[in-house]
Amino acid sequence: MTARDYEDVGLVAGLEIHQQLDTDTKLFCECPTLRREPQTATREVTRYLHPTRSELGEIDEAALEESRIERTFTYLAYDTTCLVEEDDEPPHRIDREALSVSLEIAQLLDMNVVDQAHIMRKIVVDGSNTSGFQRTALIATDGEIETDDGPVEITDLLLEEESAQRVEETEQGVTYSLDRLGIPLVEIGTGPDLRTPEQAQEAAATLGMLLRSTGSVKRGLGTIRQDVNVSIEDGARVELKGVQSLDEIAAIVEHEVDRQLELLDISETLTERDAGVGDPVDATDVFADTDSGVIAGAESVMAVPLSGFDGLVGREIQPDRRLGTELSDHAKRSGAGGIFHTDELPAYGVTQTEVDTLRETVGAGDHDAVALVAADEAVATGAIEAVADRARAAIEGVPEETRGATTEGTSEYLRPLPGAARMYPETDVPPVEPDPSGVETPELLTQREEQYVSELGLDPTLAEQVAYGRRMATFERAIEAGIDPTLAARTLEGTLTELRRDDVPVENLTEEHLITTLELVGDGLAKEGVTTVLRLLATDPDLSAEQAIEEAGLAGVDEGTVRSTVVEVVDRNEAQIRSEGMGAFSALMGECMGALRGKADGELVSTVLREEIQKRT
Repeated sequence: MTARDYEDVGLVAGLEIHQQLDTDTKLFCECPTLRREPQTATREVTRYLHPTRSELGEIDEAALEESRIERTFTYLAYDTTCLVEEDDEPPHRIDREALSVSLEIAQLLDMNVVDQAHIMRKIVVDGSNTSGFQRTALIATDGEIETDDGPVEITDLLLEEESAQRVEETEQGVTYSLDRLGIPLVEIGTGPDLRTPEQAQEAAATLGMLLRSTGSVKRGLGTIRQDVNVSIEDGARVELKGVQSLDEIAAIVEHEVDRQLELLDISETLTERDAGVGDPVDATDVFADTDSGVIAGAESVMAVPLSGFDGLVGREIQPDRRLGTELSDHAKRSGAGGIFHTDELPAYGVTQTEVDTLRETVGAGDHDAVALVAADEAVATGAIEAVADRARAAIEGVPEETRGATTEGTSEYLRPLPGAARMYPETDVPPVEPDPSGVETPELLTQREEQYVSELGLDPTLAEQVAYGRRMATFERAIEAGIDPTLAARTLEGTLTELRRDDVPVENLTEEHLITTLELVGDGLAKEGVTTVLRLLATDPDLSAEQAIEEAGLAGVDEGTVRSTVVEVVDRNEAQIRSEGMGAFSALMGECMGALRGKADGELVSTVLREEIQKRT
C-alpha cells in the first residue's frame, strides 16, 4: 500500500517502547542486574497465582482469562536472588540511579516531569512476576519527537520493573528465571499519531537512538521490545506485543492492516450469509474407528457447527495464517493442541465418510463449516467454547485483543486487551519527588556521529558504527589516549566482530586490554598484529598486552629488517617483476607480510616494496 492507501483505510498506530536500563542494581532491591544461565540456578521456587480485585472491586478481563488456565509457576533462583525477588520481603525504595536515567530520557524527549511519582501495582498473572503484579511509576508526560511525516506525541514515560524470563513451558506449567526480574525498565508511549508503517518504524528508530544516547541502557537481544497499537477504520485497536527487531515494525503494521481488512471482508460475507454459531456437540463416537493419530489418541472430540462459514475458515488473513488459525489460537489458550475444520478436511487421517457423518451429527449443511477439538474431556470442552466465542466475534468484525508478534512479521492471539481494573497503588513503597534540575541532557548519538566525521576524519559508515556501537565509550577513551581514530574504530567495530564470528570469547577482553594493545601499535607492535594479540588476550585474559605480543612473537622489527626482507622477496621473484612490473605488487606484498609474520607495519612494507619493484623495471 502507499501512504495514500493507508490514509484511505484510516490507519492509526502508536508505539510502546520497553527498554532495560544498565544500572548496577535492580529497581526495588540491591541485587545485581547481571543475566545468568539457567543451568547455574541454585534452587527453585514454586507459586500459584490468581487475579485480585481492584480498589473498585473489579477484576481485569485479561487477568481473569489468564487465571482460567491452571498452571504451576516455577522460578529459578541464583546465589544472588534475594527475598524481594521471591516476594518474601517487601520491596525497598526505588533505585535512584534508575530514576536519574529516566529523567535524562525525559529531557531528551522534551517531557514534563511529574511533581511526585507514585508507585503502582499492575496485575500480571501469567507467572512473569512472583508477586502477581508489576510495579510501575509515571515519571513524565507530554513530550514530542520529529519524523519525516510530522511530529509524534510522547504521551508518557514510566519507570517499572522488568518481568522474569520465560525458560520453558510444559502442560504442567511454566518455568521462569529470576535473574531478569526487577531490572529497571522504562516504558515510553506515543500518541496515536503514526499513519504509515514507515513512520512507525522511523519513530521507533528515533526513540532507540535517544535511549542509547544516555549510555545507560542495556544492549542485546531482548533488552528492548517494541509494542505496536494498530487500528483501521471500522476495525479495532489491537496491541501487538514483543516486536524484537526494529526492522520488523513496518512489516508487522502492514500485516495487521491486511489482517483487519480481511476480517472485515469475512464479517461482511458472514453477515450476507446470515451466519451463526451453534452449540458445541460431543462428536467422540464419530471418530471411534478413525485412522487419524491425533484424534484416535484423544479422550474426547468436541465439535461446533459454524453456519455460513464454509470456505471462510480456511481463508488466509496473514501470510501462512488463516481464520482457522485464529480459532486454533483460542483453543490452544485453553490447553488444546489446536483444531481441525472442514475447510481442510478430509486430511490428516480423517476420511470423507467421517466428515459427512460429522456434518450430520452437528446438523451442518453444505454451506456450513465445522470446527472440532480432540483432547482430554475437560480441555476439549473449554477449548471448543473458546473456538465458538472467537467464531461469533468473526461475524461482528475485528475483536480488540492483545497479540504476540512472530518473527515472520505476523501475529498470534495472546489475550484480551487489559483494562484500568488491573492498576492499583503500591502501599509498600513511598512516593518520590523527581528532581530534573541536576540532570544533564546527554549528547545525541547523531551529533557524535557528525563529530567523528568532521573532527576525527572517520569514514561516515565507520563513524555511524562507532557512535551506535556498544564500545563507543572505549573509542572515546582511545581518542583521549592519542590513538589513531581510524585504527581504534576499525579495531572496535571490525576486528572484534570478526573474532566473535570465529567464536573467540571477545567478552573476556577488558577496556584495558583494548586500550593498551592499541597504544602499543607503532611502539613495538605492527597494526597487522592487533588481531593476533587480541585473540590471545581473549583466550587468556590474565595476560598483559606486552606478554601477548611476546608470546605471539610479534615484537616489532626496525626499518632495516623490513628492507632486507623485502629485497630478499624481490630478488626471488625478479623474473615475475620484469614480466609484470607493478602488476606483481599484490602477490609480492602478501609474500613480504608473510615473511615478516605481522611484525612490520603494512604501510612501511608497501612503500619499500614499491621502491624495490621500480628499481627493477
